[in-house]
Amino acid sequence: MRQATTTTGGPTLSTQSRLGRRLLQLYVGLALYGASSALLVEAGLGLEPWGVLHQGLAELTGLSIGVVSIVVGAVVLLLWIPLRQRPGLGTVSNVFVVGIAMDATLAAVPGVHALAVRIPLLLAGIVLNGVATGLYIAASFGPGPRDGLMTGLHRRTGRSLRLMRTAVEVAVVVTGFVFGGTVGAGTVLYAVSIGPLAQVFLRVFAVPPASDGSTVVATGQPRGAILRP
Repeated sequence: MRQATTTTGGPTLSTQSRLGRRLLQLYVGLALYGASSALLVEAGLGLEPWGVLHQGLAELTGLSIGVVSIVVGAVVLLLWIPLRQRPGLGTVSNVFVVGIAMDATLAAVPGVHALAVRIPLLLAGIVLNGVATGLYIAASFGPGPRDGLMTGLHRRTGRSLRLMRTAVEVAVVVTGFVFGGTVGAGTVLYAVSIGPLAQVFLRVFAVPPASDGSTVVATGQPRGAILRP
């Protein structure tokens, strides 16, 4: 059976195939996000902002970093209620899948000490995080709990999204660092590279339109996405 095409010659998918691809992208993206975060932990050269908080709270409570990620995600999701944010399948799935994948990866990857290994591990974690972010956002099943918090604050306060993101992430990093989370060169490298990487992979993983004429779900960066599940 020939694949349908758009009037411009681009490929289209049946509605069922499109949904299947989106679900696959969602869960593969979330699993890879958790795995990439675990690689940053193993590298020990600095984590992404929320990773700093998760690691700090893990040090404080004795829980695994994956379990802490799940708990923090659930708490942040509760904060959506006064902000009148509506979660999607991706939002709820994010809470659990990322944390489970993180702990599973940490259990499977042996500890490393040599800097010659830790630097490539850091770079691999950041690139994989960009891939995961592109997969997850392009699936368009709703923002992650942490991104939804920032967009909700933006809408409720009228302040710019950039300001809300900066304020939240600075608070998260400082709190995590105080509790023992790792801040370093990797944190800075992640901050400056994740946006461009995610933009590239959003285009790579954009879901084609359905052959029955349904609207396109993701042909680029979804409106309001801020590149972090």
